[in-house]
Amino acid sequence: MHISWLGQTCVKLQTKHNDEDVIILIDPYRPAKGDFPRNLGANVALFSRGENDAITVTGDPFVIATLGEFEIKEVMVYAYPHADGSIIFKVNCEGMSLVHLGQTKTQIDTALLDKIGNVDILLLPIGDDKRYFDPEDATKVITELEPRIIIPIAHKCDTDPTAGTVSDFIKELGLKPEVTDKKIIIKKKDLPQEDRKLYVLEKNY
Repeated sequence: MHISWLGQTCVKLQTKHNDEDVIILIDPYRPAKGDFPRNLGANVALFSRGENDAITVTGDPFVIATLGEFEIKEVMVYAYPHADGSIIFKVNCEGMSLVHLGQTKTQIDTALLDKIGNVDILLLPIGDDKRYFDPEDATKVITELEPRIIIPIAHKCDTDPTAGTVSDFIKELGLKPEVTDKKIIIKKKDLPQEDRKLYVLEKNY
């Protein structure tokens, strides 16, 4: 699975189905400022808070902006309701589970934790600024979900200049980042069996 962070809560996933690339775009919302594409191509587009204010997604994608379970090209997507009215997505592919919490700062209740279940990779909004988790609350979410890999999103960048920095989160978490790059590739065999890993991505656009 290839994972790129495009700023805010926007993430691009790339997986394979019968030797064909499958592109999954999560939260492609148009920012008020900064460098961001006017359109992007994808096979699947996920929207955690509706389709308003989104960029154009080309390629005739399968759009998920409602609750439910969906299967597209052997990728399972679960869309769960969050207490703040947004949608939490769980994506299962390549034998791994990835959870995207969207734009939220609301803790996850016990019933939803049970539905989400095991989490291999957690995309966690950590930029505070009244929209995202602050570093302390972000670490509480990690304790509850127990992911094997953590990827912070929604931290300070040119399209989100008022968000908190990733360094504040790293300091609170007390875990040294494994990688700082614009894209990472994670395979099932790479998942840590004991120690948790932190990957920090640079904005990839």
